[in-house]
Amino acid sequence: MSFYSVHQQYNWDEEAQSIMAKTSADVQRALRCEKPDLEDFKALVSPAAESHLEEMAALSHRLTQKRFGHTVQLYIPLYLSNECANGCIYCGFNCKNKIARHTLSKDEILKEVEVIKSMGFEHLLLVTGEHPGKCGIDYVEEVIDFLKPHFAQISVEIAPMDLPEYERLQKQGLNTVYIYQETYHAERYSIYHPRGKKADFKYRIETPDRLGKANIHRIGLGCLLGLEDWRTDSLFTAMHLQYLERKYWQTKYSISFPRLRPHAGSFEPNYPVNDKQLVQLICAYRIFNQELEISLSTRENPVFRNNMIGLGITNMSAGSKTEPGGYANPDKELKQFEVSDCRTPDKISEVIQSKGYETVWKDWDQCLM
Repeated sequence: MSFYSVHQQYNWDEEAQSIMAKTSADVQRALRCEKPDLEDFKALVSPAAESHLEEMAALSHRLTQKRFGHTVQLYIPLYLSNECANGCIYCGFNCKNKIARHTLSKDEILKEVEVIKSMGFEHLLLVTGEHPGKCGIDYVEEVIDFLKPHFAQISVEIAPMDLPEYERLQKQGLNTVYIYQETYHAERYSIYHPRGKKADFKYRIETPDRLGKANIHRIGLGCLLGLEDWRTDSLFTAMHLQYLERKYWQTKYSISFPRLRPHAGSFEPNYPVNDKQLVQLICAYRIFNQELEISLSTRENPVFRNNMIGLGITNMSAGSKTEPGGYANPDKELKQFEVSDCRTPDKISEVIQSKGYETVWKDWDQCLM
């Protein structure tokens, strides 16, 4: 059994209607609940919760400090390749987009590492397009082995793989895998993913199951905000999270909130998510799950990110470049999307400290022992 079979038991439209039917009384009950369930989560992401946002923010703040203290972890993405065999209509790496393509060599990676290490980072996120020939298992395994001496923690955001391949990477020291379903709306999934291996909805949604079986230390989930109704997609993400925590209970989990950003191509969000709604969603996740790591990337603008410190966020990217070689040799033609928060890691760290928090440059586990 995998989460795919669980997902098949639910109807998208019925769950959407259930969320919209939640009342203010349901929200108040969720805020008082010691162990919120999925019905409580529905209430917290419903329109009825909008008038309770201050209460949600205050509770989210208390719960975050209780579990994570006054700390925020910083990480940085290293884009290894923008080669991709998929045709995702919302992505700058879409194989049909006429952009320059490049996969970093070891020498180029080393130049990137020199810049990244000079910023103080010990937590590195490796990112590639989804091209099995150009940046598949052999390439990723070699890069992880090459970078292990340089970083305390290595994470990846790469193409989904089979169980034996994840087991290989786990033995190499891989700590975390981020895998975004993009949308849990099975009927509309194919519209956004018309070609490539990513078009296989079942294989994509079963990826976290394979990660759990491979004993990957941490699994990162998320949906792409802007494709479908954010409330319903987030409910299915929370459902997926709950399933994984119960089945692979020794694994740690995180949630990210990628909102669609400008990129090569012309796709516009079908369901735009405004700042107030994103605050509501972040607080809802924190109230729903006190152990969850919650990440906010440089897709978001500086003012929004500043205000979210202390309201549920535990991890933030900083100084991000979204093109291969972007730290040593920036090239706009290789970008996946435009970064909104362009401040240096030092500047972001100063903001974190000005709010009474400590910047963590290494792994949470070491920090919280």
